[in-house]
Amino acid sequence: MIDAKWAEEFAKEWIDSWNAHDINRILSHYADDFEMRSPIIVERMGIASGVLKGKEAVRPYWEPGLTASPPLKFVLHDVLVGLNAIALYYYNVRRGRMVVELLTFNDQRQVVSGSALYAEPR
Repeated sequence: MIDAKWAEEFAKEWIDSWNAHDINRILSHYADDFEMRSPIIVERMGIASGVLKGKEAVRPYWEPGLTASPPLKFVLHDVLVGLNAIALYYYNVRRGRMVVELLTFNDQRQVVSGSALYAEPR
């Protein structure tokens, strides 16, 4: 079971790694064969299922966002805790919208599944 203290620490590190634009640091949170789900995968990658599996498949999906201008910046608003999952609720400054990342963990506390959910830009 994930406790609130660990979830808060993970969330801070996760947000910091994205704001540092460090792909290797970001990917260090994930198992090698994790699955990522996002409607943006459909939009950017043309993959109808919206699912990518594994770090090497996800890397080219995430990397362009780390070098885009204006720079990517996330602001954490809240962390919700489940049994083996957390939800990170944050604001994507560049896109002007709220996002929820639902992350499910294995016993080694690596992310095995991620799902991104987006609000309409404001």
